[in-house]
Amino acid sequence: MTDEKESLRRWRLMLGGDEADGTQYQLSDLDSQIDVALSALYDFERKRSFNYGQNGGGAGGNGSSSPSVARWLGDINKYFPQSVVQVMQGDALKHPELQQKLMLEPEILEKATPNVHLVASLMELGKLIPSKTKETARRVVQQVVEELILKLEQKTIQAITGAINRSVRNNRPRYNEIDWNTTIRKNLKNYLPEYKTIIPEIRVGFGRKNKRSLKDIVLCLDQSGSMGASVVYSGIFGAVMASLPQVTTKMVVFDTEVVDLTEDLKDPVDLLFGVQLGGGTDINKALGYCQEIITKPDDTILIMITDLYEGGNQAQMRKRIVELSELGIQIICLLALDDSGAPSFDKDNAKFLSNVGVPVFACTPDLFPNMMAAAINRQDMSAWASQNDVVLKGSNS
Repeated sequence: MTDEKESLRRWRLMLGGDEADGTQYQLSDLDSQIDVALSALYDFERKRSFNYGQNGGGAGGNGSSSPSVARWLGDINKYFPQSVVQVMQGDALKHPELQQKLMLEPEILEKATPNVHLVASLMELGKLIPSKTKETARRVVQQVVEELILKLEQKTIQAITGAINRSVRNNRPRYNEIDWNTTIRKNLKNYLPEYKTIIPEIRVGFGRKNKRSLKDIVLCLDQSGSMGASVVYSGIFGAVMASLPQVTTKMVVFDTEVVDLTEDLKDPVDLLFGVQLGGGTDINKALGYCQEIITKPDDTILIMITDLYEGGNQAQMRKRIVELSELGIQIICLLALDDSGAPSFDKDNAKFLSNVGVPVFACTPDLFPNMMAAAINRQDMSAWASQNDVVLKGSNS
């Protein structure tokens, strides 16, 4: 009986009452407040107004809607776990009217839960953010950046430096260049029990230190509106890779124009504020700029992060992809760099890239360091994708 009652309660909260309710279930006072918080958002499309009552109850209140939104943000943080709060904030940001109320008032923005999608929405608003809100917006971006760096930095550094070291190994290393873990594994067959030691017949080294970078990485980033979360993660990874002496990292963003943000990689907050989400897409122009700044094609990895919807010269874009590949540049196309799953993308362009040997797939932030390590070591990306349950697009699209 208890399970049936809980089932009715959940159905009632999902249906939202009024003419949609067929449960006849009587909500408790707390559930009634939760119901009002849900209705304020999910009835917005129908009512086109956001009047969240002073006490969280009822749709009352004829004053400004901004205090209503502020109260609503406070209440949903009280009623729901953070995972649900983030979903509800994301749903609210899909409505332009609510987005304006959430993002443009500092006291309301202060109450929002900082996350990647909130930062992407701030970037999309860009210059529309009033001066009174800019400092609050910067604090929100700073908090998200710090959390992401804490989560992703060490894994990225370990993966890339390990890959670089493996790529320059030699079999006649000096003592201070020996990779002891690999050397021991290679010589386990030479273990002498009576001496409890291993004879290092084969020595594997990392190679001699080189002051110049061993790989150039170019992140070519689509800043159209659909790429918001990918832009945030790309900025974080770009900043981390730019701190590594073994690689030279460049960041190029584009819509119908191309902007080089390489100098901003030292401060990912500044970098993200330098991105203006929205607008058209000219991939061909961006690739043309990348071709100009690449000086070591055989040692360059070009990561295109784009959904491949080309608004410029598509024929020229495809021709340029072939030219870059023939120069020896290693090209990888990420349709998205986020946790959202399968993105919308241009299937014809994905198929073309796949046919000329450019792997095309979506990548999660957790998998990106491993992917970069595989690229640095020039692994077969099809095999890498298969090993990591990544679906390559294009060949079967």
